[in-house]
This record gives sequence, structure tokens and C-alpha cells, in this order.
Amino acid sequence: MSLRFKFIGCLLLFSELVFLQAVQSQSQFSVYQIDIRKDIDRTTQIYVNRGLAEAQSIGADAILIHLNTYGGLLDSADSIRTAILYNPIPVYVFIDNNAASAGALISLACRQIFMRKGASMGAATVVHQTGEAAPDKYQSYMRSMMRATAEAHGKDTLIHGKDTTFRWKRDPLIAEAMVDNQIVIPNLIDSGRTLTFTAEEAMKWGYCDGIAESTDEVITHYLGYNDYTLTSFQPTWLHNLLGFLTNPVFQSILILIIIGGIYFELQTPGIGFPLAAAVIAALLYFSPLYIEGLAQNWEILLFVVGVILVVIEIFVFPGFGVFGIGGIVLMIVGLVLSLLDNIVFDFKDVSGADSGKAVMTVMSGVILGMASMIWLSSRIGKKGLFRRISLHTDLENAFSSPVLTRLTGKTGIAHTVLRPSGKVWIEGELYDGIAEVGFIEKGMQVRVVRFENAQVYVEII
Repeated sequence: MSLRFKFIGCLLLFSELVFLQAVQSQSQFSVYQIDIRKDIDRTTQIYVNRGLAEAQSIGADAILIHLNTYGGLLDSADSIRTAILYNPIPVYVFIDNNAASAGALISLACRQIFMRKGASMGAATVVHQTGEAAPDKYQSYMRSMMRATAEAHGKDTLIHGKDTTFRWKRDPLIAEAMVDNQIVIPNLIDSGRTLTFTAEEAMKWGYCDGIAESTDEVITHYLGYNDYTLTSFQPTWLHNLLGFLTNPVFQSILILIIIGGIYFELQTPGIGFPLAAAVIAALLYFSPLYIEGLAQNWEILLFVVGVILVVIEIFVFPGFGVFGIGGIVLMIVGLVLSLLDNIVFDFKDVSGADSGKAVMTVMSGVILGMASMIWLSSRIGKKGLFRRISLHTDLENAFSSPVLTRLTGKTGIAHTVLRPSGKVWIEGELYDGIAEVGFIEKGMQVRVVRFENAQVYVEII
């Protein structure tokens, strides 16, 4: 009997220990850390977005950004800023040495700012890659973003006796002074200098909530999480690849290859390198956008339908009419919409800056593609790879050859597909031929109807 009681007692003790351990684990605060220790670019944007989403999925109580950057791309910084401001989990930042330019904008979006002794924050003037200040329209946009970000944190209510006053938690004018060197703030900054805070200065003017030497000190001393678990975002090679593929410059190059590949494939017989290049470029363009949730199925379908309409215009209805114009429009619209974070036809969360960036990216690729087509068309057949997609008749000698004048009315066989140009066999000789109407499949019997520019024009018998 006593043995049974001992067994029950041990079972109750074990249950109590399991319960206490569960309660203790639930009492621990969960902190999620995202490191930004590089220039702000599309890759950094992917890091932060993925990190914020993962923190929410594991139920983190707070997010801490460990920041050390000299700045970077304005559009990526703006996207990160917006994601932080509207994130349901409070986001804090620990500035470990530098938060310059775009880094200052990101820091300003966080609920609280903590700095290492000797760290600095500010100098948010927009500059070109050469280091020279950008035109005033860019500075104006940056000023408005810095001001709006500071205002987003609201005001403190101060009560002095019967008087109630409201004071900005972060003075918007100070945020503007980090961009505009013409702003004067008494006892802080004179005209002609762009504001950059040290840790002590930031504390004095309400732009720093505490000075610490480590993330642990920030979490335990300032956030009050003495018992916490820390989870860090671990970037993978896929994140870096997605960042590279979604870089606006690389996207413009992909659009150039898509446009040029389709054009040259339609000008050459058979299926070859231009089509393969266009398909690969299209996959590299749409795949990362689809993975990121930007490109939707219907937006990709718009692009595909546009390509089909252009092909119909070329082969079915020669000329340049409704199908061709509609196809080009659908292709451009599909490429642009794939860059926007819209939900079907709901564009309320898409900013004008994002729309302008998407249009500029696509149009840059289209314009470069057209320019490249004109240049490459003049180079085809002279040397290198382009000799394989060209006709090699010596035009200078062909114009004076009496052979061509005797070919009218002769019959032969299409040696290659004529779309509309290709090769034809006539009386045992191979000639450069062009289909008079539509296109002609390989092996079909043809008749020469005329010759022009050292090429024979043929029709199906």
C-alpha cells in the first residue's frame, strides 16, 4: 500500500515540475533580432521583410534591429521604414556605431532608439553615386519622409499645474535638419551644416532613449526583459540571390534581353538562341517577384497574352495594327504591375514613388532594348555569334549577278522555315529567300515571284 502512495506522490511531483517549467518558459520574453550591417539595398529590404514576418510567426514580443550602416538606396530604405512603422510587433533599434543617411531614416521609424557610446546618426542628404548632392526635388522628398516619420511617433502630453501642453516625442524640424543644411535650430545647428547626432546629443534632444554597449544591455536594462530568449534572422543564399535579381538595374537588363530576344527570334528561321535568351530572362524577371508575392498570376498572364498578340500581328496580320499595339501595351503593363505590391486591382497601398520606380525600371529596359536592336541589327552577320542568325549573300556582287534575273518563275523547295526570311533550294543552288505572304514551312514547294535586294521572294505552289 505504501508503495502505491509513493508512486502517486512521485507522479504528482513530476507533474508539478513539468507545470512549473511550462509556466517558466511562457514567462520568458521572446526577442527577435535582425542585423543590418551593410549598405541599404534590395537585399537588406528582403532581410527585414522576411525577419519581420518570421518574428510575427513565432509570436515574438519585441524586434530589435542591430544597425551599423553608412546608408544606401532611398527606395529600399523607404520600404523598410514603412514596414517598421506599421508592424504589429514593437520594433527597437540599437545603433552600433553608424546610422547615416538611409540608416537614420530606418532608425527614426523604430519605437525607441538606443546607441552605443561614440555612435552617430544623421547626415541624411540624398547624394548621387559620385557623392554630390542630388537636385532639390530629391532633397524635398527626403525631408518630407524624415519629417513624417518623426511625426508618426506622436506627441507627449505635459501638465504643469493647470496648463497642458503637447510636445513632439521626436521634433520633426530636427529630422529635417538631418537633410537640409539651411535649417537653423538654436543651440543645436547653424545654417550651412547638415545635422549629425552623437549619442549624447541624441539623448539630450530626444532622439535616443538610452546608451548601451550591447544588445543584451538594451534588452535587459532598457526593455526590462531580464529573462528572455533571443532568435536571430539567418539570411540564406536564396535571400541574397533574390536581392540581386530584383535590383532595378538588373531588372532593366532582363527586360532588354526579353525585348531583344523576341525581336531577333521573329527575324530568324527556326527556334534558336534569341528565344532561349528571352525565355530565361523572363523567368529570371518574374520568378523572384512571384516568390516575393509581388507578381500575381494574372499579371504574368498579361505579359504572355501581349507576346501572343505581337506574334499574331507579325505572322497573321502583317503590318502594325490593333494586335501589335495591344500586345506591346499588355507586355509593358504586365512588366510594370509585377513590380507593384497591389492586390488584384487594389492599388491603395501602392505609393506614387513605387509606381514611378516601376515605370522607370520597365521603360529603361524597353528603351535600351530598342536601341540595342537597332545597333545589333547593323552588326549582324559581320562577326561573332550574330553570323549564325544572318544571311550571308554578298550584296555587292549579287546585285550585278544575271542569275537572279533568270530565277523569276522558277520552282524549288524551302530549305528552312521562312518567317518570313530563310533559305530556299532552286535548281540545285541555295539562295536567301523571303516569303511573299505569311510564312512557309520547311520542305514546301515554292515558286519565285520576284527578286529584290539580292533576295528571291517566293510563294507556295
